[in-house]
Amino acid sequence: MQGDDGMPQESGPSEAQSGLLILIGMMGAGKSTVGRLLARSIGCDFVDADREIEARSGVSISTIFELEGEAGFRKREAAMVDELSCRGRAVLATGGGVVLSEATRKRLHDRGLVIYLQATADEIARRTANDRDRPLLQTADPRARIVELLREREPLYLQTAHLSFPSPSANPRRLVKRILEDPRVKAWIDPP
Repeated sequence: MQGDDGMPQESGPSEAQSGLLILIGMMGAGKSTVGRLLARSIGCDFVDADREIEARSGVSISTIFELEGEAGFRKREAAMVDELSCRGRAVLATGGGVVLSEATRKRLHDRGLVIYLQATADEIARRTANDRDRPLLQTADPRARIVELLREREPLYLQTAHLSFPSPSANPRRLVKRILEDPRVKAWIDPP
C-alpha cells in the first residue's frame, strides 16, 4: 500500500521466512520484467507461474481458456501457485487473476513477501495493446475490461500484498532499485 507521501507502506508481517519474493498485479504491470531483474540482482531463481503452466500443459494460456474456460485455468493456476510458493529463495511472478481465490491469497501472503506492482488502467491498456495472448482482453473494448478487472481486483491485491509499488513504464531497472532499497525487502533478502 502507498502512504500519503507516495512511498510504499507495509500491510503487516508475514509468517514465512523463506526468502521468496512474490510479485502480484494486473496483466501488463511488469511482473515478469521486474521479476527477472530482481532475481538477477539478488542472485536467485526467477519463476513465472503462467510460463510454468504453459510449459507443463504444453499449450498456451489462451488455449487453456478456450478449452477449459476461466474456471479451468484458475484451478490449474491455484495448483501451480501452491507448488511454486513452497520454494525457498526465489522471485515468483504470478498471473493477474491469482488473487481471485481466497485460499491462494492467504497462501501467498503466508509463504513469502508479496509485492503488488500497481499500474493504471491507461498504462495497462498501452502495455497490452498489441498483445493477442490475453484472453480476458479479447473484447470490443479492452480498456473498459481493464477498468472492470482493476475495480474487482485492486482490493484483493492490496489485501494480499505486504508492500506496494507504482509500476511506471519508464525504466523497470529504477523500479527494481526502489524495491531493493526498501528496508523490508532488504531484511527479507538478507535476514539478520
